[in-house]
Amino acid sequence: MKRPKLKKASKRMTCHKRYKIQKKVREHHRKLRKEAKKRGRKKPRKDPGVPNSAPFKEALLREAELRKQQLEELKQQQKLDRQNERNKKRKLETDPDVKLSNTEPVTEELGQRKAKKAKTSKQNPKRLYCQELKKVIEASDVVLEVLDARDPLGCRCPQVEEAIIRGGQKKLVLVLNKSDLVPKENLENWLSYLNKELPTVVFKASTQQKDKRKRIKVKKKAALSKSEVCVGKQGLWKLLEGFQKTSGKAIHVGVIGFPNVGKSSVINSLKQEQICSVGVSMGLTRCMQLVPLDKQITIIDSPCFIVSPLNSAPALALRSPASIEVVRPLEAASAILSQADAQQVVLKFTVPVFTNSLEFFTSFAQRRGLHQKGGSPNVEGAAKVLWSEWTGAFLGYYCHPPASWTPPPHFNESIVTDMKWGFDLEELEKNNAHSIQAIKSPHLASSILFQSSGLTNGVIDEKDIPEELPKQKKQEQESYEDVKTDQGIVDEEGDDESLAMSPAEEACETLSEKSRADKQSAPSFVLDKMTEEEDDVYDFSTDYV
Repeated sequence: MKRPKLKKASKRMTCHKRYKIQKKVREHHRKLRKEAKKRGRKKPRKDPGVPNSAPFKEALLREAELRKQQLEELKQQQKLDRQNERNKKRKLETDPDVKLSNTEPVTEELGQRKAKKAKTSKQNPKRLYCQELKKVIEASDVVLEVLDARDPLGCRCPQVEEAIIRGGQKKLVLVLNKSDLVPKENLENWLSYLNKELPTVVFKASTQQKDKRKRIKVKKKAALSKSEVCVGKQGLWKLLEGFQKTSGKAIHVGVIGFPNVGKSSVINSLKQEQICSVGVSMGLTRCMQLVPLDKQITIIDSPCFIVSPLNSAPALALRSPASIEVVRPLEAASAILSQADAQQVVLKFTVPVFTNSLEFFTSFAQRRGLHQKGGSPNVEGAAKVLWSEWTGAFLGYYCHPPASWTPPPHFNESIVTDMKWGFDLEELEKNNAHSIQAIKSPHLASSILFQSSGLTNGVIDEKDIPEELPKQKKQEQESYEDVKTDQGIVDEEGDDESLAMSPAEEACETLSEKSRADKQSAPSFVLDKMTEEEDDVYDFSTDYV
């Protein structure tokens, strides 16, 4: 066994090693002296002062002396102020009734800010969205309603359009974004249908803009990918520029729409920079954001519309500003699947023919390799994938426009003509035709036919949005609904018992059942050990209550 070291290792060394180190140090110093000699020593320059031949020498010297005195006085004053501040702080520590005069306005301001922040944090985010949307509509001269070209009618909100019309001299323009995901014939049909009401622009936003913070080297001859190309930018720009010239003043352009229609992507494409945050998750934009395009046109980004709970299940699944974790995935995906053509879904996702949604999700999970522990297909995971693909910007599907055009109740002929005034519609038509030719659209056979649920109702007044329940009440309500759906009709007494039982008590009950089962199967010498361990276990149920 090695003896432990009781003291630090000695720094003693051989004379040969010590002399060698000293020699190296001397050589190093000699080298430094040599280099300094070559460079030459730079002496600090002496202040020559004011020459005797200079005019007004005495006045200049007097001014310099005065300046010197003023600086010294200022230093002394600052020193006294610091000392007084320290004395005041000491007095405040000893006597709490004395208050500092300088800190009073600062503390008041901080208090106001904290109160404001607490108020906004307590407020329902949906109500904040409504407030911000109202601000955008009020501040805008022209409002761009961004629609998903795959379901343009489902992306229109009659309540918001009515609010814009009531706002006075405001223009409403429709922007058909994601035009590259629908067949050309379908896009032309929708364009002719929507042009009867409002000026409509065919648009395809670029999903890859330049970020100011990152500089990426790009080859000169490298061809741009499909996602990098923006189509319809020139048409929209000319439309806004023409209206600005006819109005003869600087204009504000508000961009509004349901979640995931590509509002921020349209702004980024117009600006050719990644200014507004974009992503797969819904409702990323939470407040209005001003983006100047040039000296005369300023674009305002806005949060999404809030969907009314009175809408149909497919509309709620597609237009709700929430993540799939909040929305029940099976219900949402089943509602979407019920509106799609089953035969085309089978061909698109390469799954066998199905009779119900559960059967489809089972085969879809097996196809995508989504499995749970034990090898069973992850049906919920498959529903999440379908929901995210359907609301994303890659899956191609389309809806047929209505056979006959009927104006909505909030529109009439005078409003339609008023909305079209000030825009060069002939030039817009040419630009739209050019955009449709430039877009690489999918074939009609490879797209899925989707049955639109019509106009989606929204909530514009924050008073109509109910206050959110506390988290505990919400969880209890959800668990109660789950029990009802799983077990069917349950007696009133059974329901009361399930609601009264807390999560901790349930956990304890399951543990006790498990221990009883173990006791029955365990031998006698193990039972003694188990009873000893049970005595040491802390009762969580009493602590929770």
